[in-house]
Parts: sequence; C-alpha cells; structure tokens
Amino acid sequence: MARTVWDSTVGKKTVMAVSGLIMLAYLVVHMIGNLKIYFGAGEFNHYAHWLRTIGEPFMHYEWTLWLVRIVLVVAVVAHATSAYQLSRRDIRARPSKYVHKKPRASYATRTMRWGGIILGLFIVWHILDLTTGTVHSGGFQEGHPYQNVVDTFSTWYGNVIYIVAMLALGLHIRHGFWSAAQTLGAGSRTRDRALKATADILALLLTVGFIAVPVGVMTGLVS
Repeated sequence: MARTVWDSTVGKKTVMAVSGLIMLAYLVVHMIGNLKIYFGAGEFNHYAHWLRTIGEPFMHYEWTLWLVRIVLVVAVVAHATSAYQLSRRDIRARPSKYVHKKPRASYATRTMRWGGIILGLFIVWHILDLTTGTVHSGGFQEGHPYQNVVDTFSTWYGNVIYIVAMLALGLHIRHGFWSAAQTLGAGSRTRDRALKATADILALLLTVGFIAVPVGVMTGLVS
C-alpha cells in the first residue's frame, strides 16, 4: 500500500506537503532561537547548550537534538525526492514548453525549483560553517556559537550567501505553504484568501527574522 501511495502523484504531493510543514515548524522555532543572539553571548550560548540537554536525565546528552536532526534529514530527503520526481513526471507529460507562459503564475511559483536548489546548497554550507566548522572563517570555536555566528557575518560572502538563501526561503514558503494546504484539503473558496495571507505573513516574518541576525552583526548591534 505504501508503495502504491508513493508511486501516485497525489501520494508524492502529500509527502511533499507534510515534509514541508515539518520543516516549516522547525524554521519557526529556529528563527526564534536565533533572535536570542540580541540578548548577548551568555544567553545565546546558554540556549545552544540547552538544546543539547533537552530531555535529561531521561534522554542522554544530545539524544533529543539528534532525534530532531534525523527527523529533519528524513523530511528534507522526502521533500527533495518527491519534488524532483514530480518535476520529472511533469516534464514527461509535457515535453514541449507552453507557447505562452501563464500570466497569473507568481514569481515564487516560477522559481520554486531554483529556490529549492539554492536552499539545498545553503543547508550544506550552513552545516559546514556553523555545525562542523569545516568552512568557517576566523577559527571555529566549539561551544561558542555566539562568536561563530559573529565571525560568519563579519565576512561579505557570509552575509551574501545567507541573505540570498533567506530571500529564496521566503519565496519558497510563500508558495509552498498555500500549495501544501491545497494538497492536504485545507483549501476552499472561502479559506483561500486567509491561507494566502497566512503564507505571506509567514514568509515575511521568517525572512525578516532570519536576516535580522546578519544585519545585527553588520550594524554592530551584535558584536
């Protein structure tokens, strides 16, 4: 039954919608946590340490964090795989491009695929920069996330990569949230306007919230 559902277009769209909503929930929590950087190094570093001790003593050190990471990896892989396969299926069904583009298609809709690729590459860079420290500038300091964040956003390329990715994220959420609602049957003539407004607000808040961190470093509010 699982294979039958996965092989269907509706099944893939459902997987894409559910995995997208899981990632969206994580992004909201992640953004709120990121904004703690405005309260100083002590509170931000304490928050980062707390993430590793959630559930203690029942859960061992970092076990909860690793469970969250595993869920996110599964969600990202499921989302990317279903999106790619749906795209290939769409291309096979329509091998030649339309003569005229749909005038009502939004910019976010037309750039969903490129936005997804940008975000995928950004996730890899973000992990290598602030989790493993592999590509980090200024010398990665284990256990000092505040200083690591300041180091990253003290470079022009760190700011450019992050801000471009967050703009792509905003566009992705703006279209993806509404699309997920339609797939899961939440959309209707009476609710479409509210869902689109919610998508716009979520996209704006997340984009501004995430970009506020590099802006804080660049303007000296965070140093």
